[in-house]
Amino acid sequence: MAEIAVFGYGTVGSGVVEVIDRNAELMKSRGVDMHVKYVLDIRDFSGDPISSRIVNDVDVILNDPEISVVCETMGGATFAYEYSRKALEKGISVCTSNKELVEAKGAELMKTAREHGCSYMFEASVGGGIPLIRTINDALTAERIDRIYGILNGTTNYILTKMDECGAGFDEVLKEAQELGYAEKDPTADVEGHDACRKIAILASLVSGKCAEWKDIDTEGITNIDTEDFRFAKELGCSIKLIAMCDFNDGCRAIVSPRMITADSPLNSVKGVFNGVLIHSDMLDDSMYYGRGAGKLATASAVVADAFECVRFDGKEVGRGWSEEKLVFADADDMKGRFFVRVDNANADAAAAALGASDKIKHENETGMVSAEMNGKEFKKKLSGLSGVVKFIRF
Repeated sequence: MAEIAVFGYGTVGSGVVEVIDRNAELMKSRGVDMHVKYVLDIRDFSGDPISSRIVNDVDVILNDPEISVVCETMGGATFAYEYSRKALEKGISVCTSNKELVEAKGAELMKTAREHGCSYMFEASVGGGIPLIRTINDALTAERIDRIYGILNGTTNYILTKMDECGAGFDEVLKEAQELGYAEKDPTADVEGHDACRKIAILASLVSGKCAEWKDIDTEGITNIDTEDFRFAKELGCSIKLIAMCDFNDGCRAIVSPRMITADSPLNSVKGVFNGVLIHSDMLDDSMYYGRGAGKLATASAVVADAFECVRFDGKEVGRGWSEEKLVFADADDMKGRFFVRVDNANADAAAAALGASDKIKHENETGMVSAEMNGKEFKKKLSGLSGVVKFIRF
């Protein structure tokens, strides 16, 4: 039997224990017998069935020769980093849902794992329970991936879906999302796009084999999206989604931004807290991955799947990572696309002529239009010469 330890008994950590306890016999029938021996937490959880397995000292776990895998669900990049590094140095594989740590220290921790005959795995750090990383590492290992494009944050997708379907404003829907537990008390990381940015940085690292830093990626959040944007979008047959994308043609370019999504795109139907990701590769062409991008059991399931692989291939490195060499991004504004622009009615004709706009829609005070295809630099240059522009959204 493989003895497992869990770092942190919060939402995901408690889910890991539940998945292993509930499905132990099923996993045993598939070749791996796992048991949670310890759960590390500063709290004691008196009266909880888990209380007998709670330990407050990480060294109890690190010095137990029976422990072969740790599931790190603490979050953050301080104690989680220190404890993960120490576990790997002792030859204990680590499986994590911690996107912040993977993005910041993933290359180092994977190198440490290789040096000590174990694995550092992070399926749950991107897309929750959707097997994106395993797909890239395994199913698409013979493919050249040239584009990843999709919805990687369930909180923002929930907010934008409710604004679209109910006509409610951003602040109202955000408050509702917080009450339902879909958004944190401080929602900045989600609504400003930082969470999605960290996730696309991890995927860019995985595909490129180099270390992508999220702060190098152009990122726009959704706080500027309003009900008038959705009114225009509906008349264009579109929805609005926060899209994270990375393009590997002629260098590597990445961006996170709200976009108008046409009705014929499969991402148009990805609603609520769900995630959806399109991957384009040279042999398979387009493939799509859809499912719960967050949540206790969905995320825990991905962590446990990694632990299963570590036990099954004990002593061998599992998965593929990236080097510590920094990935230098090319300018995302070199990519071509179209842009939706809102401009006051008095300046609409001049804007349409300058932007080669089609699909003009006139409202009481503003006109919405879709530009001709051009790269971002050309668009911003044209936009800077116009008057009466209210905002633009990538199309």
